[in-house]
Amino acid sequence: MELLEICKQAKEVKQQIAVLSTVQKNQALSAVADKLVEKQKKLIDANSIDMENGRKNQMPEGLLDRLLLTEARIAQMAEGLRQVVSLEDPVGEVISMKKRPNELMIGKKRVPLGVIGIIYESRPNVTADAFGLCFKTGNVVILRGGKDAIHSNQAIVECIQEALAEQDLPKEAISLITDTSHETAREFMHMNRYVDVLIPRGGAGLIRTVVENATIPVIETGTGNCHIYVDESADFQMACDIIINAKTQRIGVCNACESLLVHQNIVDGFIPVLEKRLAEKNVEIHADETIQKLSIAGANVIPATEEDWGTEYLDYKISAKTVASVDEAIAHINRYNTGHSEAIITNNYANAEKFLNEVDAAAVYVNASTRFTDGFEFGFGAEIGISTQKLHARGPMGLEALTSTKYIIYGNGQIRP
Repeated sequence: MELLEICKQAKEVKQQIAVLSTVQKNQALSAVADKLVEKQKKLIDANSIDMENGRKNQMPEGLLDRLLLTEARIAQMAEGLRQVVSLEDPVGEVISMKKRPNELMIGKKRVPLGVIGIIYESRPNVTADAFGLCFKTGNVVILRGGKDAIHSNQAIVECIQEALAEQDLPKEAISLITDTSHETAREFMHMNRYVDVLIPRGGAGLIRTVVENATIPVIETGTGNCHIYVDESADFQMACDIIINAKTQRIGVCNACESLLVHQNIVDGFIPVLEKRLAEKNVEIHADETIQKLSIAGANVIPATEEDWGTEYLDYKISAKTVASVDEAIAHINRYNTGHSEAIITNNYANAEKFLNEVDAAAVYVNASTRFTDGFEFGFGAEIGISTQKLHARGPMGLEALTSTKYIIYGNGQIRP
C-alpha cells in the first residue's frame, strides 16, 4: 500500500479509536497478546529469515541480539501487553479543575495524541510494545521499521491486525510501512497533515535524521552513552556486580553501561578486581594511562582516545577513566553523556545526593544498574521509547506520555465583557 494511503486511512480511523472504552481496549489488547503466543511459530519462522540475512550482512552481535525473537521473548511481548491491560487508562482523566471569579469552571483532561508515527531499527519487540501503548491511550500508530527486521515486523503486525478484526475493530489502528527505502522514510517525515507526532527509536544517525528533517513534531529518544562512577567509598563487590550487569547482561541496548569512571584513591585496588571480572566476559577496556598501567595479565586493555568518551559501543567494550573527585566525574558525565542513564556507586550520602542533583540525565541511579531504565521495570508495562529531551516527556515513556491535554470549560451563560 502506498504511504499516502496508509496515512489517510490512519487519520480516518483515529476518532473511532480515540473514543473506545477502556473495556474495549483491554479486551483487544488481551486478544492480541493471546494471538502472538498462538502464532509464535509464524513469528519465529519470519524472524529466522531476518536473522539469516543479518548474519549474511555481518550485522554486529549486539544488533543481532536486538533482532532475535525466541519463544521467551514472544512471551515477554505478550506479557508486556497484558501488563498494559492491567494499568489504569489515562484517557479521560481530569487532572485539574478550578473555578474562576466569573464562575467558569476550567479544567484539563487527558486525550489521545492522535496518529503516532514511529521510525525504528532492528527491534521487532518494539512493534508489539508500540501498538499496546498507543492503542491503550486511544492512538493510531504507523510503524516504519528497518529492512533488517521487515519479515518479523510484518508477521507481528499481521497477527495484531487479525486479532483486531476478530474484535470487530479497524485493523488500521496499526499499519506498517513495508517500503524500507530512505526516500519513503523521508517522505513519511513530512506527513504532518495526517500524523500528529513522530517518535524515532534507534541509533544516533537515525534520530538525528528524523529530528533534522521531520515537519511532524518529534519526541526525541536518545542513544545511551551511560556512565557508572565508582566513588572512593564504594563497595568493590557491589560495584563489580553492577558494572558487569550493566555492561554485559545485554550489550545491544541503550541502557547498557558504556563508560566507567573510577576515583583515583581506589583505582589501584579496584581496577585489578574489576578487570578480572570483565576479562571473564571478554570485555575490551578502552582505558586512560593510569588504568592501562594497572592492567592485569589476561585483561583486554587498549589506550582510550578522545572519541571513546562519547561512544555508545553496543558491544563488549567499555571506556574507563580515572577522576579525582565526584565533581570531576559529574563534569565529565555532563560533557559526554547523551542524557539517558547515569549511576554512582557510593556509601557517601552527600556524594550520592550531589550526583543525583547535578547530573543532567533522564534517569540517575545510586547503587543500582543502569539497565533498570526501562518501561517494564518502571511499572509502565512497556515503553514507547526513552526520551532524552526535556519537552513533553523525559525518560521511559509509558501511557501518560502518549496523551496530551485539552481544556474543558463549564459555564452557565457567561459572556466576555
